[in-house]
Amino acid sequence: MNILITGCAGFIGSWVCQKLLENGHNVVGIDNFDPYYDKSIKQHNMKEFISDSNFSFSEVDITDIDSMDNIFRSYDVDVVVHLAAKAGVRNSGLYPLDYLKTNVFGTLCVLECMKKYGVKKIVFSSSSSVYGNCSAEKFTEDLINLKQLSVYAQTKKTAEDYIELYNRQYGINAICLRFFTVYGKRQRPDLAITKFTRQIRNGEILTMYGDGSSCRDYTHVEDISDGIVSAIYYDKTPYEIINLGSENPIKLKNLISELEMLIGKKANIKTEPVPDEDMLRTYADISKAKKLLNYIPKIKFQDGISKFIEDFND
Repeated sequence: MNILITGCAGFIGSWVCQKLLENGHNVVGIDNFDPYYDKSIKQHNMKEFISDSNFSFSEVDITDIDSMDNIFRSYDVDVVVHLAAKAGVRNSGLYPLDYLKTNVFGTLCVLECMKKYGVKKIVFSSSSSVYGNCSAEKFTEDLINLKQLSVYAQTKKTAEDYIELYNRQYGINAICLRFFTVYGKRQRPDLAITKFTRQIRNGEILTMYGDGSSCRDYTHVEDISDGIVSAIYYDKTPYEIINLGSENPIKLKNLISELEMLIGKKANIKTEPVPDEDMLRTYADISKAKKLLNYIPKIKFQDGISKFIEDFND
């Protein structure tokens, strides 16, 4: 199978590339090395597979429709795994037009190329942030009247809606995967676990928003990438929204305590109010993923975070 992966040099994208290549697929990877974090980190993410004979890489921005057209014209793509996005919930409020351009217009560029070249399957990386501060105990995919809290979350929900439209109008089969707080080796430097680990090790001030009672459904990147691969193979229904999480929310204060124990140092904590765009909790219901994708998270949080600290390179 020939699989196009947008955002192939990112945290999740690099894991998916590696897994698909190990499974014998041909992978076409594109990335624009967005300056949100250092390009060298993304280049390092690809070092284990960049020379694989079944991997082709192009530095392409998904909002450049001519370059995207050239990619689709040059390769006989069977499936698109669309992971490229402008990342960062809090940052999105500062640069809303940039997020709209990449996350919505860029997705439309991908869909238009798929329509033009007859590519009939997309797996899209959505986000648990689309749920906002909903009152449900567990977040199920059928919840309605969701109120997103950030520009980033709104762009992800809008992209889902366009993908659903292209499914109805043009027969492009799609699975929108809502990821719940992904962590593990190669995690972005701005995300909590990486940032807290660096701050605790270096004796720097760690900012805890609120009283530490907020919680996240931390999910290991290996489980997420397994779920993505299963979604590529899934063919029973034309359009689905599916949560990928761990069903095990961890409180912020407990995350910090776990890191302190593993690192062997106390955190120098200061507290600040919770930003308006931050969700208070996430809790994935993954019964649909279990049923449709045979998705069973394998890596317990304590094991995953311990391995993360072992692998951490400041």
